[in-house]
Amino acid sequence: MDWDKDGDILAVIAEKSSCIYLWDANTNKTSQLDSGMRDQMSFLLWSKIGSSLAVGTIKGNLLIYNRQTSRKIPVLGKHTKRITCGCWNTENLLALGGEDKLITISNQEGDTIRQTSVRSEPSNMQFSMIKTDDRTSTAESTISVVVGKKTLFLFNLNEPDSPINLEFQQRYGSIVCYNWYGDGYIMIGFSRGIFVVISTYIREIGQEIFQARNHKDSLTSIAVSQTLNKAATCGDNCIKIHDLAELKDMYAIINLDDENKGLGTLSWTDDGQLLALSTQRGSLHVFLTKLPILGDACSTKIAYLTSLLEVTVANPVEGEVPITVSVDVEPNFVAVGLYHLAVGMNNRAWFYVLGENGKSSCVKKLKDVEYLGTVASVCLHSDYAAALFEGKVQLHLIESEILDAQEERETRLFPAVDDKCRILCHALTGDFLIYGTDTGVIKYFYIEDWQFVNDYRHPVSVKKIFPDPNGTRLVFIDEKSDGFVYCPVNDATYEIPDFSPTIKGVLWENWPMDKGVFIAYDDDKVYTYVFHKDTIQGSKVILAGGTKVPFSHKPLLLYNGELTCQTQSGKVNNIFLGTHSFLDNLKDVAPNELRQMLTQTLMLKRFSDAWEMCRILNDQAAWNELARACLHHMEVEFAIRIYRTIGNVGMVMSLEQIKGIEDYNLLAGHLAMFSNDFNLAQDLYLASSCPVAALEMRRDLQHWDSALQLAKRLAPDQIPFISKEYAIQLEFTGDYVNALAHYEKGITGDNKEHDEVCLAGVAQMSIRMGDIRRGVNQALKHPSRVLKRDCGAILENMKQFSEAAQLYEKGLYYDKAASVYIRCKNWAKVGELLPHVSSPKIHSQYAKAKEADGRYKEAVVAYENAKQWNSVIRIYLDHLNNPEKAVSIVRETQSLDGAKMVARFFLQLGDYGSAIQFLVMSKCNNEAFTLAQQHNKMEIYADIIGSEDTTNEDYQSIALYFEGEKRHFQAGKFFLLCGQYSRALKHFLKCPSSEDNAAIEMAIETVGQAKDELLTSQLIDHLMGESDGMPKDAKYLFRLYMALKQYREAGRTAIIIAREEQSAGNYRNAHDVLFSMYAELKSQKIKIPSEMATNLMILHSYILVKIHVKNGDHMKGARMLIRVANNISKFPSHIVPILTSTVIECHRAGLKNSAFSFAAMLMRPEYRNKIDAKYKKKIEAMVRRPDTSETEEATTPCPFCEFLLPECELLCPGCKNNIPYCIATGRHMLKDDWTVCPHCDFPALYSEFKIMLNNESTCPMCSERLNSAQLKKMSDCTQYLRTEVEQ
Repeated sequence: MDWDKDGDILAVIAEKSSCIYLWDANTNKTSQLDSGMRDQMSFLLWSKIGSSLAVGTIKGNLLIYNRQTSRKIPVLGKHTKRITCGCWNTENLLALGGEDKLITISNQEGDTIRQTSVRSEPSNMQFSMIKTDDRTSTAESTISVVVGKKTLFLFNLNEPDSPINLEFQQRYGSIVCYNWYGDGYIMIGFSRGIFVVISTYIREIGQEIFQARNHKDSLTSIAVSQTLNKAATCGDNCIKIHDLAELKDMYAIINLDDENKGLGTLSWTDDGQLLALSTQRGSLHVFLTKLPILGDACSTKIAYLTSLLEVTVANPVEGEVPITVSVDVEPNFVAVGLYHLAVGMNNRAWFYVLGENGKSSCVKKLKDVEYLGTVASVCLHSDYAAALFEGKVQLHLIESEILDAQEERETRLFPAVDDKCRILCHALTGDFLIYGTDTGVIKYFYIEDWQFVNDYRHPVSVKKIFPDPNGTRLVFIDEKSDGFVYCPVNDATYEIPDFSPTIKGVLWENWPMDKGVFIAYDDDKVYTYVFHKDTIQGSKVILAGGTKVPFSHKPLLLYNGELTCQTQSGKVNNIFLGTHSFLDNLKDVAPNELRQMLTQTLMLKRFSDAWEMCRILNDQAAWNELARACLHHMEVEFAIRIYRTIGNVGMVMSLEQIKGIEDYNLLAGHLAMFSNDFNLAQDLYLASSCPVAALEMRRDLQHWDSALQLAKRLAPDQIPFISKEYAIQLEFTGDYVNALAHYEKGITGDNKEHDEVCLAGVAQMSIRMGDIRRGVNQALKHPSRVLKRDCGAILENMKQFSEAAQLYEKGLYYDKAASVYIRCKNWAKVGELLPHVSSPKIHSQYAKAKEADGRYKEAVVAYENAKQWNSVIRIYLDHLNNPEKAVSIVRETQSLDGAKMVARFFLQLGDYGSAIQFLVMSKCNNEAFTLAQQHNKMEIYADIIGSEDTTNEDYQSIALYFEGEKRHFQAGKFFLLCGQYSRALKHFLKCPSSEDNAAIEMAIETVGQAKDELLTSQLIDHLMGESDGMPKDAKYLFRLYMALKQYREAGRTAIIIAREEQSAGNYRNAHDVLFSMYAELKSQKIKIPSEMATNLMILHSYILVKIHVKNGDHMKGARMLIRVANNISKFPSHIVPILTSTVIECHRAGLKNSAFSFAAMLMRPEYRNKIDAKYKKKIEAMVRRPDTSETEEATTPCPFCEFLLPECELLCPGCKNNIPYCIATGRHMLKDDWTVCPHCDFPALYSEFKIMLNNESTCPMCSERLNSAQLKKMSDCTQYLRTEVEQ
């Protein structure tokens, strides 16, 4: 059996019959055709392109029957045996194979063109094109045939001498079937379940491109669908389907468990929608491989075909349960409205009402409508449906019961009869029917008013339209495949950039917050676009990005970046757009990705999402990018919020000022200026209600050319002010010609301050341009000093000295004027200006000029003003012969060069002493030393050097000189100064006795500085007289110990010295030695030897006697004398006078018993004869008639333990402490009557010391001057009670 090329006639041959049966499918009638041959038929085949039928017989004869002409061509003996296989090609050539192992190629007349023999019996013959390098041949010139079930034989008609035999591995089994597909590939199925793909490309021939064991036991058939790009194999009891693009991937497996007898043959329909399989059991299976992708969406509701007779309605956004609707016919179109579903084919549509509660049982069929032509598409909304057929659109109510009265609103046909156009596309929204025509008109029909409200004319015809959910924006595609966004509100269109010509459709974003986003899709990609309505650059469409779409996915609905697509299998699949990747979790996203996402959000105007990202990134650049985007989209409030977050105060304040502006262009202008797009800002300002803003901006930017042009149009009164500013800038850049012109333009005549600036500019520019007279006159007339200075400087650079000086002088810049007059040698003028000049340089220049003229007095005065003292000294010495003045200046200024000059002057006069002095002053020590040596003036040199900061070398050279002269004292002194202590000491100890005292003092200083034990012992030996047998005064030893800071030894020495002084009767000296030692030890925080403390106390008591007696206080005097007399052995040279005084003072004070006891002491034979004759008798009388009455001594508390003891007692019997004594009275101290001498820190009774200082003016202990006002009474005396004396 075989169908003809149109599928109308089925030709059938039967076994053992020589008749051919033809069955016409259209009329359902059978006709019989007589072959006119005796033998049985074995083969028949219709031509691929013509109406020829080829029939072969078992004896190898052939009949070709042309059905169109009813002509029969019998060809006898085409083959010698049974014809078994054959095929036609597209050029109507017929190839046949028979059991005689021959292959013949004949034309449609039956003439043999080619013939070839094969090794075994041929079967399964096919025509195809083989792959060649040049790919030029388009004809089917290659015959493929299976030979002996094992080999594939390829025979190229163009190359008959080189056929190709392809043999396969034994283990594959025999070839069951094969199929050509694609660009010269052959897929071969083998009996043992294996299928192989080979290429016929000459270079690749003989190689297996792919091989797989698809079935375990056997494979029975292969079928390839080029439309679907799929291949199916059947065997065992399953069908396996592969994708030709990627053969390794299994696309689907269909199991047929009930087919136990094995499977037969597979075949696809041409469109690939159906796959048929015959089985050995005699049954036929037909599989639906893909559904027509029919679907529609209205708002967020979608309807799509889920089976040939089933439509599903769903609302994925609102999460309603999908409803399945069974339909009566296999539809060609599907449409969904808010409450209805329409399906249909040809010119009929069936309407269904969708239930409220989302159950399939609530769906009911409403009606079917027959239209006046084949329907291309239908659109539904709430109440109305619109069907497009044959260039017309019919708008009608879905449920006619809704409107009772108004019949004319029930239906309407567009376009009107007189409108000669064809409608190519239409859409229905809640309010409008919109359609586009072949004349390029887009019309809006307002359903509520039942009339047209808007039309737009496009140059070429409009193919497709896609309104947004409200109908306020519309994307249309014209016949050139260009896309545009049309806004009916302002009748404006905006071209969509990078719009692919393959675009199939457009979907608008249904998410209410994301207005302006839409996608355009073709077969494999979705492009996301954004319509930016309000930006500072006006409205525009931008491409935000693209997303790949899986194979055969048709987008139905876009909601918040999620695309719902319909697939071939009757299901829906959701895809997330690549441009909306920021909607996922942002927590673990890397910063670089976040930045890319930020760019996406800004394109899509998703500012709150962008804010979140910036918060995570926390990066200044990201915040700034977001802020700039807000300015671009005129989102002023949001921009303020961002700038406030990042702390940009300036921007916040600027935006706060403009946020209330209602004029769109003015606001956009300000924002463009903030974004640094100044040209755009100017255009927007000029289009706004306040065009002067453009001028203000250009002035602020210092774009003076633009500002002047704008001022001419907008504010002519501003031209002078702009000209002035422009001139200043031109002057700065050195364009003096134009600067002068603009300064002249800037003069107003009524704005004094402004005109002064302009006139100053004119003056300066005139001078620079060479018009000096004009410039100078202008500058002289001008009130500004600074201008005169600036013009003077310009003239000076131009070497116009007289004019420059004149301007400087007029501007009271005397220094500059004088400097210029000097340059042009106008000394008279310089002299006039000199009293006003402060610059030393000018005075100096003037002085040099006067000196050259020999006017020395004037020169000296000028040099003095210039503070050039060397020149002053030089003139005084060389020309004015006034050395005294020169010397006084040298001493005043300490000038080295001056000192040198003066030294030279004295040298010429022969005054060597002065010369040496000035040489030293000028730091010429070597010259001074040589001079001193030559003229024997070394003492003078040494004296001067000693008072200067001098180096050790200088001191050493002097010391060596004196050493040579045997002047030991001087030599020692200078050795000491240069730190050579042992040589210094040697010379001091060699000094003659006339210089002894001074030499020993110096020796002590030397040893003190040297801190060298050897030198110390050398000096001590000298002082003790070890070397020359003459001990020196102990005071030197004391000083030595002090210099060496050996205070304990110094203390011991001091006691010895004091003892000697005491023995000699020098009590004040002894007191002072002990006091100074006491103070030194105390300052060094060294315990004071008790002997020293006691001796000082007794000597001080003795000194106090004189003070008290002189003041007439006999009691205090007597008490002190009793203390001294008790220690009389310490006063050996004055025993008798002291005892005498004690007796007399005790007697006067009424201390009779004490007087008696000391008188009795005087009566001892060794003292008796030494008593002064004045008192002798009186004392003897006292001893003869003793009076033992005694005034009781007052008691006062001990400051340590409050024990009451006699006031002159210094040792407390209670606590055994030595109590500090009062330096004014000698009594022990009291806690509550404590003061100290501010100089020596010794304690005194405040009340007593104050009384004493009324008569005395010095401290009795340290002899420093003191008055009672300096005394401070102490509340806390504990620090003085801590003992400083060794116990």
